[in-house]
Amino acid sequence: MSPDVDLTVPLPGRHALRDWLLSLDSRLFEAAAERKWPAAQPVLPRLSRSANHGVLWFATAAAVAASRTPRARRAAARGIASLSLASFAINTVGKRTVRRHRPALDPVPLSRQLKRQPITTSFPSGHAASAAAFATGVALESPAWGAVVAPIAVSVAASRVYTGVHFPSDVVAGAALGACAAFAVRGMVPTRGRIVPPARARAEVPALPDGEGLVMVVNAASGTSDRADALTDFLPGAEVVVCEPADLHVELEKAAARARVLGVCGGDGSVNAGAAVALRHGLPLAVLPGGTLNHFAYDLGVEGPRDLSRAVKQGDAVRVDVGRFRSGATRGIFLNTLSLGVYPELVREREHWAPRIGGWSAGVLAALRVLRADRHPLEAEVNGRTRPLWLLFAGNGTYHRMGIASGRRVDLADGRLDIRIVHGGRRPALRLLAAAVTGPFTRSPAHAAAQVHRLRLSGLTSGTLLAFDGEVTDVEGDLTLEEQPEALTVYRPLTESLITRQSIS
Repeated sequence: MSPDVDLTVPLPGRHALRDWLLSLDSRLFEAAAERKWPAAQPVLPRLSRSANHGVLWFATAAAVAASRTPRARRAAARGIASLSLASFAINTVGKRTVRRHRPALDPVPLSRQLKRQPITTSFPSGHAASAAAFATGVALESPAWGAVVAPIAVSVAASRVYTGVHFPSDVVAGAALGACAAFAVRGMVPTRGRIVPPARARAEVPALPDGEGLVMVVNAASGTSDRADALTDFLPGAEVVVCEPADLHVELEKAAARARVLGVCGGDGSVNAGAAVALRHGLPLAVLPGGTLNHFAYDLGVEGPRDLSRAVKQGDAVRVDVGRFRSGATRGIFLNTLSLGVYPELVREREHWAPRIGGWSAGVLAALRVLRADRHPLEAEVNGRTRPLWLLFAGNGTYHRMGIASGRRVDLADGRLDIRIVHGGRRPALRLLAAAVTGPFTRSPAHAAAQVHRLRLSGLTSGTLLAFDGEVTDVEGDLTLEEQPEALTVYRPLTESLITRQSIS
């Protein structure tokens, strides 16, 4: 007996509710076919065709991501992920469960009909599901972009009835399924707005209503100095100093000598340099993201000038942990991660190729070259035990996307180093890729993780590469890592929920 149901064929027995719903669906379809839709004729059929195979939504995602704001890029990615899940559900379950015929085209004017009629079953509408999934996914990450995309999604859904290829109930069911897919994606990967950091006592910092006393040092090589210019629109009293990478440390020291608040705009490496100077001078730090990844700024909740200016004006700040390392005469700090093994080699390869082929392309090429190389694993003595290492990550704080690479931190002051080790051996990269296909990296026998306050590695060969916050240096001997709790004061916009929790506590 087939589990498929054809809603167009009456079933034995009395089904009054079903018959009434089908009759209402048909009447609504016919009413839509008879209705004159002003200005719809030149738009809706073309819009319906452009949404075939998700082409319209991939193009829209590219346009949203092209705005270059972090939230827009996340919104575009979430929209595509939601669309993909909805399409998978429609094609594997939806279309196979209810085999409903397409509407008869007799009441639909010929000028509205599509040149190529779809041959799949009618219920539910895949176009409506994709439109709703994409628009809902975008809106969950960025309500502003969601408001831009929503009219397009509604028009695509309406076009399916307008062109006569779907009944209204097909569109409603498809849209509902698409919205559910977007919420399911959010359940698996929460939006940043839903991840509330734990309550921490506010740090005592000066509130600068117009920004006077803030000196913002900008790394010109980051290519986003326009963000610092935008900051002065919100904080006209702030001083902005733009410098080349070679002069960054000097300019930070000069700025610290006259600033009440030291600011830095650039990538994670620039922020690391700014934090080191702020620690030496006992100054609070204001971070404006201006590089490629900007892990520290985004984990703080600072995505642009508006976020930072709000925190500076209101005097909202917290104390965060700082990771420290020392090896011989080399001393340094890390705000995100420190690594040994193949990752520093990847960073150096990327820096070699980036001036020739661009940053992202250089990153891909570097990863391929490093992963394909059959190098002997690094050997290190970890807490008195010698073992081969292919990769070691030390995170400043606990990272919650488990794996060999860093992800997202909820708490920047939990007092822990998050250690991830990939053991050496034959082809560990292949073993990790196999683990990624079958489940989380943490299930791989080549992977180990621990949270500690201090770590000492001995037996490292002099000259071994070490990467920290995107910078690379050489190890001169034994390496000691230590977490310094709440060492750095940094401006951070506080959400309403966090403020409420702090006031209660």
